[in-house]
Amino acid sequence: MDEIVKAALKKWPSVPHCYGWLALDARGQWFMRDERIQRAGPFPRVKGSLIRHDRLLEFIHRNYECDAQGCWFFQNGPQRVYVELEAAPLVWRVLWRGDALCVQAHTGEEAAVRDAWLDQHGRLFLRSDRGLGIVHSQDMLDAARAIEQGAWLPQPLPFEAMPGRFGYVLEPLPAATARGG
Repeated sequence: MDEIVKAALKKWPSVPHCYGWLALDARGQWFMRDERIQRAGPFPRVKGSLIRHDRLLEFIHRNYECDAQGCWFFQNGPQRVYVELEAAPLVWRVLWRGDALCVQAHTGEEAAVRDAWLDQHGRLFLRSDRGLGIVHSQDMLDAARAIEQGAWLPQPLPFEAMPGRFGYVLEPLPAATARGG
């Protein structure tokens, strides 16, 4: 977390959390969802405004974390902005550097893969030391090469079971309005 963010948290410790205004799709793209967009429909059916500003994206990535309940958020100064997820909290890019396999999150962090999962839609998910993520659709050929070489042995798991099994929340809600308690 950035030092300026830590300082803001100390100075203003009681800023209310923000819900519904930021979302991450299955390709690692961030979307702003203002009130008009939120009224138009749920994410990802209605995505919102794609964030394209490189410095803002870098700031979000450096301050993107998970709370104890499995809700992912962006710490924006003193305000915690919870993130709606299309599929998983991380989106993996699969890269080959010669014969070396590298997996990198949409945030830029490299990770060590522990296991692999296929949902009923044929989407590949990897669990790493950083958490669960979906493999970017453009990297499926490189992921297939990793599977063929025995780097991963994907196991079937329905998408609906993934958040509970891997401890993350697709749609964080304030405690008073949380679905299912």
